[in-house]
Parts: sequence; structure tokens; C-alpha cells
Amino acid sequence: MKLSKVFVTFLILMFTSLQLWAKGAAGPPPESSLENPLAIILMVIIAALALIIILLSWVVSGAADVFINKWRGEKSLSTRIIPVLLVLTAISSPAMAQETANASPVTEVASAATNYGGLEKMVFFSLVGVIAVELVTIFYFIYNLRLLIQKEKVSTAADASPETTKIPRVSLWSKLNNFKPAEQEADITLHHEYDGIRELDNRLPPWWLYGFYLCIVFAAIYLWRYHVSHSAPSSKEEYEIAVTKAAADKEAYLAKTASKVDENSVVMLDAGGIAAGQAAFLTNCAACHGRQGEGGVGPNLTDEYWLHGGKINDVFKTIKYGVPEKGMRAWNEDMSPVQLAQLSSYIKSLAGTKPPNAKEQQGELYKEPDPQ
Repeated sequence: MKLSKVFVTFLILMFTSLQLWAKGAAGPPPESSLENPLAIILMVIIAALALIIILLSWVVSGAADVFINKWRGEKSLSTRIIPVLLVLTAISSPAMAQETANASPVTEVASAATNYGGLEKMVFFSLVGVIAVELVTIFYFIYNLRLLIQKEKVSTAADASPETTKIPRVSLWSKLNNFKPAEQEADITLHHEYDGIRELDNRLPPWWLYGFYLCIVFAAIYLWRYHVSHSAPSSKEEYEIAVTKAAADKEAYLAKTASKVDENSVVMLDAGGIAAGQAAFLTNCAACHGRQGEGGVGPNLTDEYWLHGGKINDVFKTIKYGVPEKGMRAWNEDMSPVQLAQLSSYIKSLAGTKPPNAKEQQGELYKEPDPQ
């Protein structure tokens, strides 16, 4: 029985906890067993089990009286021994508990092995013995109650009329499909027959009907939520939200990765980057190179001749680190890598613009390679 398993588990946990309590006790024991926490816990357990025994005894005795009156002359061993157990339990439990309560004061001992949680060995095992007797009594009551219930079930089944018709068990598959037995096909025949095949007016299976009803309810909720109340975005709105989010994520990613640009990874930017580079050029570079890049103190930036390389990587490196020996400062501390890339792209876009008053050619000729 499930209840028996519960009591077995309770018994194991109880004795485990008692051993842990006993090992963990420290300091001198109390002057009296009634003041010892372990003794108090054991006596509370004894009282609780005694209450359970009283309740079980009422139940088992009442059931036994009913069954004995019903089955005259069929007294079993369980019905004869129940009163004996009641008497033994009533005598042993209070007597042993009282004997424990009146035990002499516990004297201090030198070794922890001679006491359990501050209790003398004899007192401890006396209390545990009372609990064991009560548990055995409870198990026996439960066992006898189970036997009485089983005998009642067997008697009830035997008294049932043999002519009672047994209702056939319907399988779950038949319930889900609402199959009609072959004996009832005549009631649902539509009298349409072709080549020996008859047409029956079978109802749709319940699972199909319930699924159809759920679809109608779902459709109504969906229509109200997305097209009437607009409490949630429609498919088109979800797409637009996703596109906007993707664009924002892309911009954030580019902004994050752009800070890693250097002279090895720089590339020519688009019109937006070139426009930003023009603003930086007019602010920081026009004083030396002219407003249109025609040159001044610095070289002409619109022809095909370059003093320090004409690739965009070379231009980026020249702006970043400068040319101190020729009076050009390094801009890597005043401009971010993104701004340096924008300025480099703008300077490269000035090639071939031929502004007026352009300075003479300086450096080596550099031509952009043909795109593959």
C-alpha cells in the first residue's frame, strides 16, 4: 500500500535524523530527561503515533464488526488479534513513556559513545523501542484493514447477478471517431448503392469537428486582434519593424567596426563619407592645400603625382602619422579612424578636378589600377 511506503520512509528518516542529532550533540547533558530536546522530540513522536493507533483501531474495529456481523462464523486471525494488539498498545506505550519520563538524571560521561544526544543509552533505546512498537502496530492495522477491504470487494463481486450484461469497453480510437457499430448501419443508410457499395450518413469525427470549431474561434480572435483593434502588429507591420530594426543594427555594427579601420583595411567610402571628409578638409587642411586641393604650402592633391604614395592606404597613413620633417602634423590624436577614412576618401575624389591656380607636380606618378 502507498500508506505503508510512507511509513517506511518516515521510519528511515526518523532514525537517520536521530543518529545525526545524537552525533551532533555537544556540551554537558541536561539535568533531567524531560529537559532534553531529543527526549522531548521522541515523546512527541510517541504521542503522535499513539493518536494514529487510536484512530486506526477505531476504523479497523468498526470495519471488523460490520464484516463479522455479515459473515457469521468466518472470524479470521486478524479479527481475533486486533483486541489483543489494542490492549498491548494501550499498556506498553504510556507505560514505557512514563518510565522514560521518570528516569533518573543523566550523569556526565567522558565519551560521546555512551550517550545519544545527551540521553543515556537505556533511555534512548527505550523511547525508540516504544516508537518501533507503535509503528509495528500501525503496519498491522493497515494490513488488516486492507485484507478486510479486499474481502468485501470479493464478496460484492460474488453477490452480483450473473445475468448482468457486461458493457463492452470502447477504445479511445472509437471514441475520437464516433464509430457506429455494424448493427446500427441500417439506421444511417442513405439508400444510395452502387456495385454493392452503400452510402452511410456518418457524422464527422468529433476530433475533426472540435478542430474546426477551434479554427473558427481562432480566426475571430485573430481578426479582432490584428485587423480591428490593432492591439498587435500585422504581418506587414511586423515586416516593416523587422526591416527598421535590421537597418539600425547594421548602422550600429558599422559604427562599431568602423573604429577598427587602419591603413591596412581602409577602403574608398560612398558619397556620404566623402561629404563628411570634405567638411573636415575645409576645416583642417585647406590652409595648406587650398580649398579645392590645388596646393599652397602643401602639395597639389588634384593631380596624379604623390610624394608619399597615391593609394588610399598611403593617403590614410600620411594623414594619420603626418610628415613632421616637412611640417605636416599627425592627425591620429585629433581624428577618429572613421574621420581619417572620410578625409582620405575625399582627397582621393579630388583627382582630375583641375582647379585654377594649381601647384606644379611633385612626387611620383600614380595611376589607379583598372577594375577587374
